[in-house]
Amino acid sequence: MSPTIRSLVIPVSDLDAAKAVYTALLGAPHTDQPYYVGYNVDGFEVSLNPAGDTGGPVAFADVEDLDATREALLAAGATERSAPREVAPGARVCVLADAGGNPIGLRGR
Repeated sequence: MSPTIRSLVIPVSDLDAAKAVYTALLGAPHTDQPYYVGYNVDGFEVSLNPAGDTGGPVAFADVEDLDATREALLAAGATERSAPREVAPGARVCVLADAGGNPIGLRGR
């Protein structure tokens, strides 16, 4: 399986204000929690994260082997912004950065 970008996580400082704007744009969220609001846009996940600390929106690539992909990117010169962590049973994420400091999100097992 080749990596596929299927989600965009947007860090927000005011979840209620951001939710009002994105709900007006995208319709009702499928998940509405104090820690995460998620919208499905034709199979693409747009989510609001009040705990985001990435410095901007992060596109997440779905990968089969998070650890192997992370190691390959680090060996190629990426730097780590946030270490792998479990976000749901069987699902982990991490954020790296390219040479220009742009975030690269990885989501996998």
